[in-house]
Amino acid sequence: MSTSFINRQYIENLLEDAKHADDASLAVSLEKAQQGKSLSHKDVAGLLTTENPEHIEEIYDIAGKIKKRIYGSRIVIFAPLYVSDYCVNRCTYCSFNHNHKFKRSRLTMDELRQEVKILEMMGHKRLAIEAGESNEECPVEYILECIKTIYEMKFDNGEIRRINVNIAATTEENYRKLKKAGIGTYILFQETYDEHIYSQVHIAGPKKDFLWHLNAFDRAQDAGIDDVGGGVLFGLANPYFDVMGLLLHNEHLEKKYNSGFHTISVPRLCSAPGMNIESFPNLVDDETFTKITAVIRIAVPFTGMILSTREKSALRKKLLQLGISQVSAGSSTEVGGYTKRQHNEKTNPQFLVNDERSAVSIISELMDDGFIPSFCTACYREGRTGDRFMSLAKSGEIGNVCLPNALMTLCEYSMDYGDDTFRQKAAAITEKEIFNIANGSIRQKTIENITKIQSGSGRDFYV
Repeated sequence: MSTSFINRQYIENLLEDAKHADDASLAVSLEKAQQGKSLSHKDVAGLLTTENPEHIEEIYDIAGKIKKRIYGSRIVIFAPLYVSDYCVNRCTYCSFNHNHKFKRSRLTMDELRQEVKILEMMGHKRLAIEAGESNEECPVEYILECIKTIYEMKFDNGEIRRINVNIAATTEENYRKLKKAGIGTYILFQETYDEHIYSQVHIAGPKKDFLWHLNAFDRAQDAGIDDVGGGVLFGLANPYFDVMGLLLHNEHLEKKYNSGFHTISVPRLCSAPGMNIESFPNLVDDETFTKITAVIRIAVPFTGMILSTREKSALRKKLLQLGISQVSAGSSTEVGGYTKRQHNEKTNPQFLVNDERSAVSIISELMDDGFIPSFCTACYREGRTGDRFMSLAKSGEIGNVCLPNALMTLCEYSMDYGDDTFRQKAAAITEKEIFNIANGSIRQKTIENITKIQSGSGRDFYV
């Protein structure tokens, strides 16, 4: 039975009370955050609604320190892979809206292989399958066939090692099928936790059912998928309301399944074919979006945060410092988009990408900015998911796993896809970061494995 754990009145009262919070109470909340203590809902509401520049700067400072302490300099790299744009839903913000008239398509397996081949040539090892909702044109069996096809593909430089899935809310039976197929994280955006606005922007289709959508992660968890990723589309409703909704959803999952969101995505409403962005009254400006990102990082320090290429390069760079731990690179947001781009064909994306640089350019700039681009998929392959991952993260031991894997996968990427300049950058950042591996035996093993990768005598090492 679908139930709601989102108390609208409770959230509204929290946010209203927070507007009247004095500097002393905000200072207490900031001190708790500074000390790494858990924040109450009241604390988080206060941080979200403060307009005091000094408080906001302190929020940024704390978020940056948390990001550095838990994630170090690592940034996980992935790419979306759109397989079908058939959709029965009428969502006012989406170009896949059933009422929009355009030539829809679904990849054949040969077309899928071509897309994956291009993505592998870009160096990607982690993909996120994306599809519209249509049981007739894109049933779960088609998604399962896509997963099987991708995992069976082998290249000179290896293979796609992990497939995450971002498809519509479905049944527990279908989630069991996805689990058996070996997916990584099941991703689903609630879009907004404001049920009133949810009903306004979802005009018709299965997605209009707020509770069915809201309880999808419960069904996924009951089916054995313990790695789930949430998110909202900032710009549909009051962004502060939606942050509080995300936190309540995360707490619900932690209480019921001992594991909340593995990741939280923070997409922001942007222009797309067939929609008028000016018709949405809750658009989020850069300043508010930056504060939201920092507050989420403080509120859920051990949850990964994902940013897409919806955002421009300059803002992405800032948000990487404040909390983002995963980014897409060289992305296309349409079915067959990578092949079309390669052939300079006309495109029809789900939404417009603001960072159109190539994957290697983005990855190279990350190194210039002191980050370690990571292509690691080891936690999925070693079963470090759900509560097992969170226990490692909270103990601090995850650093002895993630940093070595990041450095080894970066070395592998540089040898497979980088030129001499790129390889020199990768070697320099590895030399700098290798001694941050606290465990001596793991550090030594990492050095040995990197030497093997560089000499061509081994690859795909992980701990």
